[in-house]
Amino acid sequence: MYSMTKTTSAPLAGQGAPEGALRGGKRAALASVPAAAADSDERTRDRVLSAVLEHGPVSAAELGDLLGFTPAAVRRHLDHLSRAGVIEVKRVARAGAGAGRPARRYVLSSQGQSSLGDDYLNIATLALKQLGAVAGDEAVRQFAVERFAEMERRYAPEVEAAGADITARAQALSAALSRDGFVASTASIEAKAPLPAALSSVQLCQGHCPIQQLATQFPVFCDAETQMFSRLVGVDVRRLSTLARGGHVCTTHIPTGRPALTVAPATGYAPDTLDEVSNHLQERP
Repeated sequence: MYSMTKTTSAPLAGQGAPEGALRGGKRAALASVPAAAADSDERTRDRVLSAVLEHGPVSAAELGDLLGFTPAAVRRHLDHLSRAGVIEVKRVARAGAGAGRPARRYVLSSQGQSSLGDDYLNIATLALKQLGAVAGDEAVRQFAVERFAEMERRYAPEVEAAGADITARAQALSAALSRDGFVASTASIEAKAPLPAALSSVQLCQGHCPIQQLATQFPVFCDAETQMFSRLVGVDVRRLSTLARGGHVCTTHIPTGRPALTVAPATGYAPDTLDEVSNHLQERP
C-alpha cells in the first residue's frame, strides 16, 4: 500500500480561481515592489549621509568612489538629501586653480547636524542657564573643565601609548574622539621648501559635535576642549573653526615641527592660554 499526502495548491486561472482574487493578489505584489525600493533608497541615503558627515566637505565623485556608486546614483541621493535640507553645497577653491570655478563639495547643514543631536541637550542647556544665573559664569566654566577632564583621563593612556610622535598622538586622539561620537579624522600637512619644516602640522577635524547646542550657547566648552587637546598631544594647538560658531567642521591646527611641551593635567580654567581669535574662525582651511 502506498500512503498519500494531500497537498493544496492555488487554482490556476480558469480552474476555479476567483477573478477578483487574482487581480487583488497581483495588485498586492506590485505594491510591494515600490515599498521595497523605497526602503533600499532610504538605506542608501543613510550611507551617503554618513559618508558626507565623515568625509565632508566631499565631492560627488569622491562619494561615488568611497561607496561604489555610479555618478548618476550618488547625485540622485545627494539631490534628495539637499531637498530635505540635511546637506548643503560648499564652494571650495581648487588646488592651484587660477580662474577656474570653485569645486562643489557637500557638507552637513545646520539642520543635518541638529538631526544627529540628543534630546537631552535641551534639558542640559536649561540647567546650565540656571546654574549661571544662580552661581555665575565661573560655575559654568568649572563644569565644562570638569567634563573634559574626565574625557582627558580616559583618553590619556591611549594617546600616551602612541609614543612621542605628535602625528601619532593626534591620530590616537582622533580614534578616541570617534568612539565618543565626534566623527574625527586627521590630515597631515607637510611644509615644503622654501617653507621651514617647523610649519608642518596635522589638522584634527571633527565632523559632528554631540554637544553642539551647548557649545553654541556656552563657548567655554570649545575652549576647554581645545585646552584638553593641547595637553594630550603635548603642543600648543589652535582652533581654526567650530561647528558651534557656524563652521562646517571643527578643525584644530596641531603643529608637528615644534618641540613638544610639558603640559600639566587639567586643574582649572585658564582662558588666557587660548587663542581666542583663531578659535572663532568659520571655515576649514
